[in-house]
Amino acid sequence: MIRTLFRSLEAVHGMIYFAPEADSRYASVGLDRPGGYFASRAAAMGAVGAEVVIATFYNFNPEIVRARIPQAWEKVTPQRMLELRWEAADEALRKVLPDDLKEITELAKRAAERAKDMPQGRTLFAAHAALPWPDDTLLQLFHAQTLLREFRGDGHLAALLRHNISGIEALVLHVATGDYPADALRKTRAWSREQWDATLQDLQHRGLVGEDQLLTDKGRKLRDGIEDDTDRMAAPAYDVLTDQEKQRFVELAAPLSKAVVQGGLLPGRK
Repeated sequence: MIRTLFRSLEAVHGMIYFAPEADSRYASVGLDRPGGYFASRAAAMGAVGAEVVIATFYNFNPEIVRARIPQAWEKVTPQRMLELRWEAADEALRKVLPDDLKEITELAKRAAERAKDMPQGRTLFAAHAALPWPDDTLLQLFHAQTLLREFRGDGHLAALLRHNISGIEALVLHVATGDYPADALRKTRAWSREQWDATLQDLQHRGLVGEDQLLTDKGRKLRDGIEDDTDRMAAPAYDVLTDQEKQRFVELAAPLSKAVVQGGLLPGRK
């Protein structure tokens, strides 16, 4: 149920990394798409250096981060990046979401506020949790899901560390489920073909990925364990909701994510 709760509203936040409204605003201050992504998501932490971004974002080739951070802060302040992100979210979501968002926003906000009681070990989440709530209902919904996403995401990193899985290994294991194309993840995270193939071979040697480049039983057990750990660490945020409210959350949220996808804000999703 916890994974269903998260995924039902996931697109309302996830679209910010693909929306042309965001790309154009970041370009206006001299940042390309990777630079805009790193700077906008990291901005809540302040003008941090590359190593902090590498650590908190986890699965990107460090070289693509170092090529853009901290140079981005010479072009734009963290505060301005936050403003540009809010503006982009507002413009993009207002095109595809309905006006009546009060009930789902109240549910998501309650869960997000509960998460704010538990920031320990969740650096990226804590930085976003310190930001003030916007006044507008649509942006409150975006912010609530941003908090829930980073709360879950920081827990996911803890699960990966517990199982001694590196960033690139996590990506290769994700592809090995058969649910995502390798080239898309490899290119967006800036890993070379040689680095990817070497990691794949190592995971095959460890018996986690087969010759068909899909998860073995051992690999699936490992990945399922990581996802289950992630769910357990994300669960406390939603415990503030009753079972009936959780069902209502999904009922209200799923059509919103569908609208985001159908509106073309998440390339590759159907």
